[in-house]
Amino acid sequence: MSVFTGWRAALRIARRDAMRSKGRSALVVAMIAAPVVGVTALDVTYRSVTSTTAEQLTAAMGSADALFSDQQIGPIEQMPEAERYDRVDENAPVDDTGPSIDISTTFPKGSRAISIQSVPASVTTGYGIANTEIYEFRTSDKLARGKIDLVRGDYPHGPDEIAATEPFLKSTGLHIGSATTVRNSGEKYTITGVVEQPDMLSTEALYADPGAVIAPWQARADHDKNVLPPNVGSKNWLVKGPEGVGVTWPDVMAANKSGILVKSRQVVLDPPPLSEVPLARKNRGTYSEDSGPLSAALVTVVAMAVLEIVLLAGPAFAVGARRSRRQLGLLGTCGGDRRHVRAVVLGGGLVLGGIGAAAGVVVGLGATAVFRPVIEEWAGQRFVSLALNPKELLAIAVIGLITGLLAAFAPAIVASRQSVLESLTGRRGVRRSSRVLPVLGACVLAIGVAVAIYGGTDGDSTLVAGGSVTAELGLLACIPVIVGFLGRLARWLPLSPRLALRDAARNRGRTAPAVAAVMAAVAGSVAIATYMSSATAEAEFNYVPSLNEGTVVLSSSDAEAAARLPLARAAVERNMAVTGGHADFRRVWAGSDCGIYGDEENHCGSLELVKPADRASSCPLTGKGAKKLAARLTADEHKKLMHSPACLVELMSSGLFNTEASSIVVADEAMLSTYVKLDDPAAAKALAAGTPVLLNKVFAKNGEVTVKAVHRYSKKDKQNRKLHPGSTRTATDRLKVYVAPEKYAATPGINMILPQRTAERLGLHTEAGGSVYAVTHTPTGAEEQRTYGAIEQAGGGIWTQYESGPGRTDDSMLLILTLFAGMVTLGAAAITTGLAKADAEADLNTLSAVGAPPSVRRKLSGFQCVVVALTGVVLGTLAGLVPAVALRMVDLSEALHMMRLEPTESAYTPIVLPWTTLGLLVVGVPLLAGLLATALTRSRLALARRAE
Repeated sequence: MSVFTGWRAALRIARRDAMRSKGRSALVVAMIAAPVVGVTALDVTYRSVTSTTAEQLTAAMGSADALFSDQQIGPIEQMPEAERYDRVDENAPVDDTGPSIDISTTFPKGSRAISIQSVPASVTTGYGIANTEIYEFRTSDKLARGKIDLVRGDYPHGPDEIAATEPFLKSTGLHIGSATTVRNSGEKYTITGVVEQPDMLSTEALYADPGAVIAPWQARADHDKNVLPPNVGSKNWLVKGPEGVGVTWPDVMAANKSGILVKSRQVVLDPPPLSEVPLARKNRGTYSEDSGPLSAALVTVVAMAVLEIVLLAGPAFAVGARRSRRQLGLLGTCGGDRRHVRAVVLGGGLVLGGIGAAAGVVVGLGATAVFRPVIEEWAGQRFVSLALNPKELLAIAVIGLITGLLAAFAPAIVASRQSVLESLTGRRGVRRSSRVLPVLGACVLAIGVAVAIYGGTDGDSTLVAGGSVTAELGLLACIPVIVGFLGRLARWLPLSPRLALRDAARNRGRTAPAVAAVMAAVAGSVAIATYMSSATAEAEFNYVPSLNEGTVVLSSSDAEAAARLPLARAAVERNMAVTGGHADFRRVWAGSDCGIYGDEENHCGSLELVKPADRASSCPLTGKGAKKLAARLTADEHKKLMHSPACLVELMSSGLFNTEASSIVVADEAMLSTYVKLDDPAAAKALAAGTPVLLNKVFAKNGEVTVKAVHRYSKKDKQNRKLHPGSTRTATDRLKVYVAPEKYAATPGINMILPQRTAERLGLHTEAGGSVYAVTHTPTGAEEQRTYGAIEQAGGGIWTQYESGPGRTDDSMLLILTLFAGMVTLGAAAITTGLAKADAEADLNTLSAVGAPPSVRRKLSGFQCVVVALTGVVLGTLAGLVPAVALRMVDLSEALHMMRLEPTESAYTPIVLPWTTLGLLVVGVPLLAGLLATALTRSRLALARRAE
């Protein structure tokens, strides 16, 4: 009998066995297909999102042949892809005052072109007023297809119509048919349709025909000096070359002579030889590109996915082989040897692996097609098409098939070693656990942890990765011993958990792989989640706020605008979620106002807080000796110095309350409670008595501060010049102050609050500057637009500021990781419980026969699930912390290096555990697994058929 004939028989037996045990077969197919579905969807999504060169050109220039743009630097030379260019003569002067080039003269003869030009503008919205970008671009032209596409409605036609993107409409409360007014020109436009930029779906913009927005705006600015002219961007042109010719490389070089940069579809897709590219000849060897090898991370991910499937599906094949041992024994009695037994079990892996791989690829393709709109919104761009790479899809299917074979490999070896007599009689024999494997695993675990930690301290992420994987493999080898140890703890537990623990310890062959699979999945999720949580905490620590969070500051631009502050306050109170009253502040200055007369040097005064000339008042991280000090500092010592009052003066923003560099604000005690959040009656009493409140103690010495005022008046400031004739006068005053606790030195924008009467006593000028409000939440876009609209309606010249905090992290990745680990944990626990039920049917019959209540069966299933899930999750959490901590040590090493080069760079590198994720994994998932198993298990046994 040939090899192929033997395998054909083995595959036929395996197929029939799979059909006979449909539940177990479906379980194996699902475990193999699940990762194949995910990998297939990821592959198709990646290929679809990754634009080809032709797709990138379409996104840049629509259906045109080329994109022409004037660089306004004189003659240039460019590379064919138009990403790099340089002036022909770098020493030649650039004439910015001369007439601009008529770019249409550089187009190839017989060409047709449309222009694109943008302008930032203020427009009315459904809520109030918003700022946006308006493009003058004939979107209805065929040349625009692919760059701008119509979603619904109609393209704009004529000077009073405009199109909008979906994000713009959502943020402004407008819709098709709504009217919006460009406030700068006063022109009103009707929104006729919704358009989108396929490669940037999040764009918020408006699109009008050329001449519809910029020309009337410029005309109004020419006749009304109160209207600022439009700040237009450079005009680009989409050019369609002569039919059948396009825009060639000679056309590109001809346009370069006039300083025009050209991105030609024909040239980019079929570039000329480098010998014909002047810039390449000039910089020979500079523009070589090379592609790196296959990412090690990708290989690791694939290997871990295969390991997961093998660990989960392997026990299923083992139980299948055990339940088919009589059939395999009969195979031996008919002349079959060990090769044939192995072939039958491996045939099961081949059959189920092939079905799982094929089903996974098909389902992955279908899922990607069904969820394509959701994926496009998440990616922020449209797919030109679903990009299918047959070779990659075939490779994914083959990996799934091989995974099925690998999962069946160990059970096939074990089944082939059983004697025919044991197989026919159903005896399992006694097999002792290996004593060498746990010892070896413990040694490998210790070595892996040591290597990972050494890699972290040395700043080598490769050693960290290698050590972490090694440590995890060592822990995998220790799992059978750990499971056995848990079985010894069963004696102190009630009946159901005692039976569950002992069953897990007695059948380590099925328990250990499931625990290992859970551990591997949880370890990766915990490692990434811990690293992300730590990086987020680091970013939040390093973020320097511009205002105190939970406040809104209303500021006026000048004295005329300050008169409209009551109306602006009403707008804020009506449209934002303010709480309590408001605190008014006044800006203060000496001499002539630098906001008005500061254009010329030495034509305005100055005001500053003078730091005492001692060492304690200077930041040691700046100036002489800073680098030597930084070389001796640890990260914690540097963190403490960075947030010392002396260094906060260097780090915190100034001028936020129109205070220039002094950060002195004239206000009353309301500012303490509303903005500073200083709830101290002594501070409020001091302000009421005319004593300034100093927030940063570094300026104080013996309870006093030095205020230096330079009273310099401009000749143009005739009113004040008349009141203060003579030369510049410098006044230095020492004031008794209330010094706030050290933590208030970090208050953004304010170093000292000065009472009005004290400012007058010092001969300083003050003017109403605005108000501060406490708000319950950061203003939304709608609230901001309503407030802006009401303020502009009152006359404008006033703006709002608020602190939105550091960039809010997207928790979706942590949620995905938690769901992934949870699903693997539930799957592994369910598989192990199902196999335990199938494998221990006789034990369950005995349990029922001795009078155990029916609920014991359900409780047993629940606790079997909990044992696998909880053990795997706890071990996975411990394993996942190793790479996370080691990688943060690498970050710490790099941060310390940067800090010693630049002492004001932060070296704070915390390790923050994601407690929510850990809580869900350690408590929530095992509990859910146990409850599901308890609920889905039947209390009573099915009647067994009498053996014939």
